[in-house]
Amino acid sequence: MENHLVISAFISEAKPMRYTPAGLPALDMRIEHVSRMTESGQERDVKVDIKAVAIGSVAERLAGQEIGSQWRFTGFLASPRSARTVVFHVQDFQQV
Repeated sequence: MENHLVISAFISEAKPMRYTPAGLPALDMRIEHVSRMTESGQERDVKVDIKAVAIGSVAERLAGQEIGSQWRFTGFLASPRSARTVVFHVQDFQQV
């Protein structure tokens, strides 16, 4: 099985840096994707707001980026313990 997500989005919210129990930097944020896609031959506007987290050196690099800046994010999806929500774990990012 594979769990890999690549999405172009902008940073819509970033919380202050925190640290995991293991002492790693962690950045909780929200990213937003807006596009126009074709589905079943029909054009549709797509907008999605995604809860995301970055850990370690990726968190440190992302912490300095401006709200509204656009990036190409890569990572994987996971659910926090005892939750039904999905969180995008950012493993890398590049400027669009």
